[in-house]
Amino acid sequence: VLQKGLKENFADTQVSVVDCPDLTQEPFNFPAKGICGKPRIADVGGVPYLIPLVQKEKVYDLNTVAKDIELPGAFILGAGAASSKILGVNAELIPIVQTKSETKPAVNGSYVAQINPADKGCLLEKYSSKYTDCEFGLLANLYASEGQPGKVIEVKANGRTGELNFVSCLRQILEKQYGEKPVGMGGTFVIQKGKAKIHIMPPEFSACPLNTDEDVNNWLKFFEMKAPLICQPVIVSRDPGFDLRVEHTHCFSHHGEGGHYHQDTSPDSVQYLGYFLPAELLFRIDRPQETHLVGRD
Repeated sequence: VLQKGLKENFADTQVSVVDCPDLTQEPFNFPAKGICGKPRIADVGGVPYLIPLVQKEKVYDLNTVAKDIELPGAFILGAGAASSKILGVNAELIPIVQTKSETKPAVNGSYVAQINPADKGCLLEKYSSKYTDCEFGLLANLYASEGQPGKVIEVKANGRTGELNFVSCLRQILEKQYGEKPVGMGGTFVIQKGKAKIHIMPPEFSACPLNTDEDVNNWLKFFEMKAPLICQPVIVSRDPGFDLRVEHTHCFSHHGEGGHYHQDTSPDSVQYLGYFLPAELLFRIDRPQETHLVGRD
């Protein structure tokens, strides 16, 4: 299904089932070897806790989420907002955490991307270099598993010919194929060559209500960042009525750049290499009672 669909958006594609590479190695350096074993997706909080106006009291913990999704000790990847209670500012969180189990403490390999107060550029830091917790704030889209090796779907896509970004393309292929049946997928992919449009939220939450996508885009800070970028996507083909964010991807790098992935900006030269697994379960945690569809790009 993915092979056929990707051909409509990329010049060169190859999709196959392979053994998951050892994700403790370069370029990933994750705290777990793989993305297999009881794969599941959690959508926690939501954009309505950030806009139109922030609800700072919305703070969560990845160790608690692991228990909530009935997988204590889970290896969690994804995209979320950092806890402003911990950082003192608003920032993008790239969660990469082996949560705590009865026998082992948590290993937090997450990154935080924020606006550098010195030069207004990107400041990407290893979370554990400053903090010891596993908190996040407001919202997160998470892919969780036992972090085991196993069979995964390898996706190679080079040379973008269509308008859709890599993640939207994968999601829409699944939606088209499976229709009413929601299919969720997560994992990691690397933008091996090229550049990408990435945003980072400003350090200060907006004092004025952000009521439209235009308001949100004017508030966000956009950058063009260069490969290699290691990305953590969470995809659900369609929302079965849980007020989900159907796609959300954050990325980090080893050269100091990272944030929220929108699209590659070098379609001719871009190269994607990804490893994905369909999820078996979906958990919706702390769903906002008052909702809207602004700011979900």
